[in-house]
Amino acid sequence: MQPRDLSGHAVYRAGQGIEEVARDLGLDPDDLVKLSSNENPFGPSPAAVEAIHERAEAVHTYPKAAHTDLQAAIADRWDVETVQVWLGAGGDGVMDYLSRALLEPGETVLVPNPGFAYYPMSTRYVHGDVETYTLEKGADFAQTAETVLESYDGHRIIYVTSPHNPTGAEMAREDVERLAEETDEETLVVVDEAYGEFTDRPSVAPLVDERDDVVVLRTFSKAYGLAGIRLGYALVPEPWADAYERVNTPFAVSLLACHAGLAALEDADHLERTRETVQWARGYIRDELDVRTWPSGGNFVLAEVGDAAAVCDAAQREGVIVRDCSSFGLPECIRISCGTREATRTAVDVLNEVIEACESP
Repeated sequence: MQPRDLSGHAVYRAGQGIEEVARDLGLDPDDLVKLSSNENPFGPSPAAVEAIHERAEAVHTYPKAAHTDLQAAIADRWDVETVQVWLGAGGDGVMDYLSRALLEPGETVLVPNPGFAYYPMSTRYVHGDVETYTLEKGADFAQTAETVLESYDGHRIIYVTSPHNPTGAEMAREDVERLAEETDEETLVVVDEAYGEFTDRPSVAPLVDERDDVVVLRTFSKAYGLAGIRLGYALVPEPWADAYERVNTPFAVSLLACHAGLAALEDADHLERTRETVQWARGYIRDELDVRTWPSGGNFVLAEVGDAAAVCDAAQREGVIVRDCSSFGLPECIRISCGTREATRTAVDVLNEVIEACESP
């Protein structure tokens, strides 16, 4: 007995957790600065934590009412109908639903390179094919409609990440509109705004009601600090929104996730504190790190350090964990998540030291 041939499927490899790194180095986890996973520097929304505690004794029940309540709250936030909100176990769970709803075997999806590994993974799970468009380092990873259209050939789904991970680049609304206008009627443009709370650029969510070929993805993992809960959603056009009932996994979004999301939506203080600190940290990293960096709309900064693997390894031995971007096809770059002021200053100091050491003959 063997599973089907999975040799064409990539493996999503998350970075090591802080406990794993601490154990490997023989250090106390409290002595490490982890800025590798774009997590919220202040942890989860306190209101969400309280909601989880309050609802813990009800986890023997299915989350039907809580699921509906969260859909309605998100719909109210974005001024759409409740049916237009597709909840999932993280943004990746919603990508699975979109693949189930739209892709026939053999249809193609266009994804960015570099980009999030789960775009192609969710496509291949339903026997779709994947092609890429390249965000060129020489062009500062500029995201324009033209960049995507040069590689477009009737693809069923196009993924755009704005702000883009790991580069921080953004796509303007007019470029998203042009992309939708100049592609086939049966091509869906999916704009992944997982980092949307960290930019001053407005969301393209209003396009969801203006067109039937644009979807916006959002998550509670980043700005709301609920990565471990696994909660995300899509805003989809109303004409085909009811497809959700035919493709979603029953009760994939747990009772605790629903109540945590409801509470987090109302926790304006936590969100604003997070946003302000991220904006400060982005500026500090770009000003104080002694290497080339790129502008970012996310809660991270991409930096060119020469040998990313060597720098990451050296920094980790000094108690600072950042992301080696070799898996993104950028072996000369690291990605530094925005931490608290103290953590960010520590990380920059350590990185400047190890970068200089790695450059020395």
